[in-house]
Amino acid sequence: MDPSYILTLSKAISDGLGVTCGLFAITLAASLPLGLLISFMRVSRFSALRAISGFYVWLLRGTPLMLQLFFFYFGLPFLPFIGQYLILDRFPAACVAFILNYAAYFAEIFRGGTLSIDKGQYEAARVLGYSNFETKMKIVVPQMLRVCLPPVSNEAITLVKDTALVTAIGVMDMLYFAQKAVNRDVNPTAFLVVAVFYLVMTFIVTKVFRYLEKKCAF
Repeated sequence: MDPSYILTLSKAISDGLGVTCGLFAITLAASLPLGLLISFMRVSRFSALRAISGFYVWLLRGTPLMLQLFFFYFGLPFLPFIGQYLILDRFPAACVAFILNYAAYFAEIFRGGTLSIDKGQYEAARVLGYSNFETKMKIVVPQMLRVCLPPVSNEAITLVKDTALVTAIGVMDMLYFAQKAVNRDVNPTAFLVVAVFYLVMTFIVTKVFRYLEKKCAF
C-alpha cells in the first residue's frame, strides 16, 4: 500500500471524525439521564407510568435503529397536522433517533441494576427519614451505577460502531468519506483505514470505562 495514499485517505476520513464523535457524545450525554428516568418509571408504583415506559422500551428496542433513523428524517414531515413543524436536518434527526433508541437500552440496564438493590436498604432509608427521591438519589443510584457500568460500557462500544449507520441518511461521518473515496478511486483501502479509526475509538472508550469501573469498585 502506498503510504502517501493512506495518509491522504486518513486526512479525508478525519473530516468526518468530528461528526462521529459529536454524535457519540451527544447520544451518550442525553440517553443516559433519559434512560435513568425511564428506568424509574419502569419500577414506579403507578401502573400508568409502568405501562407507558414499558411500551416505549418495547417499541424502541423492537424496531431496527436504521428504521428509526429513516422515520425521524424522512417520516416525521409526513405526519398529519404536525409534520410541517417536525422537519429535521440530517444530523439532528440522527441525534434524536440515537438518543431515543439508546435510552431504551439504558433504561433496561438501569432497571436491572435498581432491582438488584436489597429491599432492606429501602426500609433502612425510611427509618432514617429519607423521602423516596432522596432514597433513590443517595442510596439506590450510586450502588446501581456500580452494577451497571459493565453493561453500559458494552452499549457505549456498540454506539461507536452504530454511528456508522447515519451514512444511510447522508450524514457526513467517517464512513461517508470512506465510501466516497472507495467510489472515486475504485479501491477498498479506505474501508480498512476507517476500520482503524473505529478500532481506536472503541479502544479509548474501553479504557475510559475500565478506569471508571476501577474507581467505582467496592
